[in-house]
Amino acid sequence: MDLAPMKRDIDDLISQFAAADSTRFSDMKQVWLSKKFSYIYNARPTCANSLALFMQSLYSHSIGHLISPDSSLSRRLGGLYCLYCLHETQPLMPPFKIYLSLEELKKVRSLVAEAKVRGLGAAAALVRRLLEKKAFLFGCVETNEGLKGKVDELTELENRRIRAACEKLFGESKIEEFIHMDLGMEVDLGKVKQMSREYKELKRVAAVEGGDEELLGDVIEKIAKEWDAQREVFYRQTGLSQKLNEEEQQLLQQEEEGDDDQCFDKELEQILSEQ
Repeated sequence: MDLAPMKRDIDDLISQFAAADSTRFSDMKQVWLSKKFSYIYNARPTCANSLALFMQSLYSHSIGHLISPDSSLSRRLGGLYCLYCLHETQPLMPPFKIYLSLEELKKVRSLVAEAKVRGLGAAAALVRRLLEKKAFLFGCVETNEGLKGKVDELTELENRRIRAACEKLFGESKIEEFIHMDLGMEVDLGKVKQMSREYKELKRVAAVEGGDEELLGDVIEKIAKEWDAQREVFYRQTGLSQKLNEEEQQLLQQEEEGDDDQCFDKELEQILSEQ
C-alpha cells in the first residue's frame, strides 16, 4: 500500500495553514473544509491490518510536523490541529486510537505550554478533549522508527495466539473423539433394534390377549363389582344372609352372657375368701 500521496496531502494542508502564519484552530478548519480533506478516507483499505497501518501512518505523519524542533510554532500547531481533525473525522467505529510514544508526549506538552504563553488556549483544549476520549495509545516505540515493524510484530503475536488457541481447542481432546465417533458401534445399534422388535412383539401379544383398552386395575375393579352383585342375588334367592345375621346375633349374645357368668363367679369367690 503506497501512502506517499496521503502524506503529501497532509504536507500541503499544513503548509497552506502555516503560509499565513496562522495559529488559530478556526483557520485550520477553514483550510480543511476548502480542500475537502475528509475525502482522504476514501483511499482507506478494507483489510483490518492494512486499515490500522493506514490510520497510524496518517497520525504519525501529522505528529512528525507537531514535534519537529526546527519548525515554526504555526507549523507545529498545524500538525496538532491536523491530528485532531484526522481523529475526529474518521468514518470508523470504534475510532482508531492515536499511538503516541512517551518522548512524543513530552513534546506535545511543551507545545501546549508554549501555546499558552502566547495566549493560544485552543491547543490545550484539544489535547484535553482527546485525553478525555481516551484517544491516545501510549507506548515506548517512536512512530518514525519502525511503525510498520511494530504493527507487523503485534499482528504476528495475535496470529500466534490464535493458532495456539486452535491447537488447544481441536487437538487430541474429547471434541475430536466425538467428531470421529461411530454412534452405531458405541450404542450397539443391532442389539437396540433386536430389543425394540421383541418389545413390539410382546406389546402386540399383550394387546391380543388382554386388550389394550382397559388397565389391569380397572379390570380387577370391574370383576369385584360383578362378584358383589352376584353375591347379593344369591343371598336374596337363598335367604342365607338373614340366617347368618341371626346366628351371628345369637353368638354375640352367648359371648356376652358368658362374660357375665365369669364376672359373677369371680365376685363370688372373692366374697367367700373374705369370710
